[in-house]
Amino acid sequence: MIKRASCAATVLAALALAPPASAQAAGNGPLSLAGVHPSGATYAIEVPRDWNGTVLSFTPGYGQGAGPEHRPAELGGDAASRAWLLAHGYALAGTRPYGDGWAVEESLRASAETLATFAKAAGEPEMTLAWGASMGGAIAAGLAELRPDLIDGALPYCASVAGPVAMLNQSLDAAFAFKTLLAPGEDAIKLVHLASAEEEARSTAAAREVLEAAQQTAQGRARIALAAAFAQVSTWSVPDTPEPAPHDWERQQAQEYAAFMATVFSPRHPLEQRAGGNFSWNTGVDYRKQLRESGRERQVRALYERAGLDLDADLAALAKAPRVAADPEAVAYMEDYFTPRGRLGVPVLTLHERGDNYPTVTQARAYADAVKRAGKGPLLRQAYVDRPGHCRYTGAEFAAAVETLRDRVATGHWKDAHAHGLGRLAARLADADPGLGSAQFTDHRPGRFLRPHVPR
Repeated sequence: MIKRASCAATVLAALALAPPASAQAAGNGPLSLAGVHPSGATYAIEVPRDWNGTVLSFTPGYGQGAGPEHRPAELGGDAASRAWLLAHGYALAGTRPYGDGWAVEESLRASAETLATFAKAAGEPEMTLAWGASMGGAIAAGLAELRPDLIDGALPYCASVAGPVAMLNQSLDAAFAFKTLLAPGEDAIKLVHLASAEEEARSTAAAREVLEAAQQTAQGRARIALAAAFAQVSTWSVPDTPEPAPHDWERQQAQEYAAFMATVFSPRHPLEQRAGGNFSWNTGVDYRKQLRESGRERQVRALYERAGLDLDADLAALAKAPRVAADPEAVAYMEDYFTPRGRLGVPVLTLHERGDNYPTVTQARAYADAVKRAGKGPLLRQAYVDRPGHCRYTGAEFAAAVETLRDRVATGHWKDAHAHGLGRLAARLADADPGLGSAQFTDHRPGRFLRPHVPR
């Protein structure tokens, strides 16, 4: 068996007090369980009749906690990939943590609880793969570093793999430029230290009003593009739209505008509450340098020229504006829950859409850089899909990624873990099962993430 030690005895003892809520069959399958852990997290387990010994453990994205109503857990992927996985012998386990917002701390514990329940009900798996969407992908990455005793491989998809500190610093840079240049006297727009959900709602509404007005003028559009460059908002953001041409600056800016609020003013108050303070800062940031390294300087300069604006004057204004400092204790909390250090203990395959903003696809580059610095590069492979949007993968893409990761764990070697190989595998699987749909794997290397943060 690939699996090492079983879960902690204390977790097993706690679970003994809470038997599964329902069971259709015993043994290795078919088996269907759903219930609530002592922590309040919910779980779901499906084991097919001809179980192949591999279980995929899933955690959902941001804001999808169980809550007091104990919402049922999900199993990951999409309907087509779940059906395919079960039909091909994979067992599925899902965990929905009891905790809202950035519930990483609870999710890491609850995932262990679910795997303990699985082992008791179905038997010890030969291989355990963690997968998760968005924030849930950060959980999978966290397990790959913090709990390699629990899993054998990880598949974070559309995941926040740069960590919350880097992600919110990236947002702060754009929000800082936006407010400084477009709404310098608007006190309702608060960048950090949001006192309540109501205050954040008022701040977001005020920012949206400024954004909508700015988008109506050439000057406003240029400044939106500058702010978007600091957050590395994709110039191809809107699902089911064609990608703008390389020098079609106006259409690129329209795509940035469409994704701006959700990327730059994404929820901050719940994360600050959880961390116990503000964990973002822009002290010492050189915004001229950030623009040069963003990959968007030509676009921004072109839009500024068309608008008759002085880009150097705006960059000077950003340099002089008062900066934001972080609370060290809050930073430390978000480093623990969870900022990747790159110290992988198991193989990891990440999956990203090229036009994703939630998180931006450049987070994949930040993660790869951290893994390389930690000397764990051989354990990591990264796959990209050629479309805009967030977590919109096809069944064929999911199935090919899972099969590729499982093969790496079983053999100790990556086989065809690149766009051509994944695409070829996905096509073969879809030929046998057209319900999986088509795949759009592509070769891609994101630009450098502008605000990486790797704890010591």
